[in-house]
Amino acid sequence: MSPRDDSAQGIRLQKVLAAAGLGSRRACEVLIDQGRVEVDGRIVMEQGVRIDPQTAVVRVDGQRVPTAAGTVVVAVNKPRGVLSTMSDDRGRPCLGDLVADRTERLFHVGRLDADTEGLILLTNDGELSNRLAHPSYGVAKTYLATLAGTLPRGVGKALAEGVELEDGPARADSFRVVQSLPGQVLVEIMLHEGRNHIVRRMFEAVGHPVLSLVRTRIGPIVLGQQRPGTVRVVGGAEARALYTEVGL
Repeated sequence: MSPRDDSAQGIRLQKVLAAAGLGSRRACEVLIDQGRVEVDGRIVMEQGVRIDPQTAVVRVDGQRVPTAAGTVVVAVNKPRGVLSTMSDDRGRPCLGDLVADRTERLFHVGRLDADTEGLILLTNDGELSNRLAHPSYGVAKTYLATLAGTLPRGVGKALAEGVELEDGPARADSFRVVQSLPGQVLVEIMLHEGRNHIVRRMFEAVGHPVLSLVRTRIGPIVLGQQRPGTVRVVGGAEARALYTEVGL
């Protein structure tokens, strides 16, 4: 639905913005007055405009504001040993166990293998899920990997230039050594690839098996200090940045 002044339909735009976490209604009215709010491709300058939050595309400062009632994105710090599934017929620990208290029907965006820890997103927004998982949108993912042995010069360059795997070449967007320890080294790697076990296979290809692996970032969403096994709702500026990342 496009912006409209029909008081018989829709919800006032400032109320929709406030409900989406943009501040108080008065603060949202200021955003409108400043010409920073766009609905369905049109900048809204007047107060009192009503929209259908289920269908309207709302942006503030160019970033999409999720407005559909009931839409949710949650960030999970998946512990090692937990499966990236919403249920398991063999009773093994899975993502569904960590969100069993939520009422929404959530889907996981991509997977982490059982031995990999860290950030995984769950949502009930099908289009967001599809775009985050689709390689054409190239959403970057960052990992911390603990590798066996010492790391000779040239490994980072080899990964950046690309290594040949059985299902085609793969390359890192960035690579850095975080910490060197006796007998092992901690590194950070970022890539846009989403193939199965891609990080582990890349390091095996350069002769450095992964001892442990943690995903720390997906696009603008950062794991930070979130504890293993915990769930948090992604909202506010974080959610807007996530939607903008995939062109929604």
